[in-house]
Amino acid sequence: MEETKGLLEKIRQHDKLSIALNKDCKIALPDDVMEILVKPHRLSFYYFQYIDVGSAIFKTDLEEFTIRDGQLAFGVPNQIITKLPYDKSMLHYALSFDEQTLTLLPGSYPFLGNPLNANSITFDPMAQERVKIILLTLFQLLHFSKIQRKAEVILAYLHTLMTEFNSAYFEEHKGREMLSNSRISKYIAFKLAVETNMTEQHDVNNIAESLAMTSNSLYRTVKEFSGVSPKEWITNRLMLEAQRKLQYSTISVKELAYSLGFNDPGYFSRLFKKNTGRSVSSYLAELQDLSRN
Repeated sequence: MEETKGLLEKIRQHDKLSIALNKDCKIALPDDVMEILVKPHRLSFYYFQYIDVGSAIFKTDLEEFTIRDGQLAFGVPNQIITKLPYDKSMLHYALSFDEQTLTLLPGSYPFLGNPLNANSITFDPMAQERVKIILLTLFQLLHFSKIQRKAEVILAYLHTLMTEFNSAYFEEHKGREMLSNSRISKYIAFKLAVETNMTEQHDVNNIAESLAMTSNSLYRTVKEFSGVSPKEWITNRLMLEAQRKLQYSTISVKELAYSLGFNDPGYFSRLFKKNTGRSVSSYLAELQDLSRN
C-alpha cells in the first residue's frame, strides 16, 4: 500500500488552494506520482472521478465496483483506493482537494461522511450536463486563464459542484429523503470521532456525551444508518483496518493487534475470526492464493 501524504502538493494547480483537476489525462503527472496512483494507496485528500464516456473499476475499503458513463467514484481521507486498470483512453475528470480547501467552502456536504456506504454516485441526464459544465469551467479556470485565478471564484464553482454531488448521492436513496440533516450530521460526527482516534479503546457513552447525545439516541442514529450498533460499528471499522493492513503490508499478528490498540493479541485474533469468519492465518493464506492467480 502506498501513502499519499504530500502527493497533492506535487500536482496542485493553484497557489492558494490545494486543488488539482485533470481532464482526459491532458495534464501529465510526474512519474513518481503515477507510480503511486496505479497501486493501492491511502488517500490523504478528497478524490473524485467523473466518467463522461467509458468505464473504470475501483476498489475502496476492499469492495470492488465499476462506474460508467454519467457516474462518479469518490474517496475520502484515510480510505485505501485502487483503480484497475488505469485507462487513459476514457473521457473523464479527476478532481482532488485537501481538507483545508474543504473548510473554505460555504456549505456542508453530508455525503462526504458516506452515511449510506456508497462510494459511487449516479446522476440523471440533466444533472450530468450541469456537472460536466461545472467541471469544464473549473478545468479552464485552473489551466487556461492568463492571470492567477481568484480563489473565491474557484471555491464558488467547487461549492456548486459539491452541492450537485451531495444532492445526487441522496437522490439515489429516496427512502432517506425525509431524514433530517442533523441526524445525518450526528452519524457522520460519530464516524469521524472513531476515525480520528482509531487506535483508542472507544467508550460509546463518552462518544455520545461528546456529541451532545444520549447513548440511546446515538444507538438509534447509528443503527438507522448502518444497521448495526455503535459498538458493532467500531468493531467492524477496526476489523476493516486490520484487513487493510494484512492485505497491503507485511505485519505479524502481534504487531497488528498493538497497532490497532489491542493489548491482548489473542483477544484480537478471536475478534478477527468472529467478525470475518476466518482466522488471521487463513485470511493470509487466501490472499496468497489470490496473488498467485
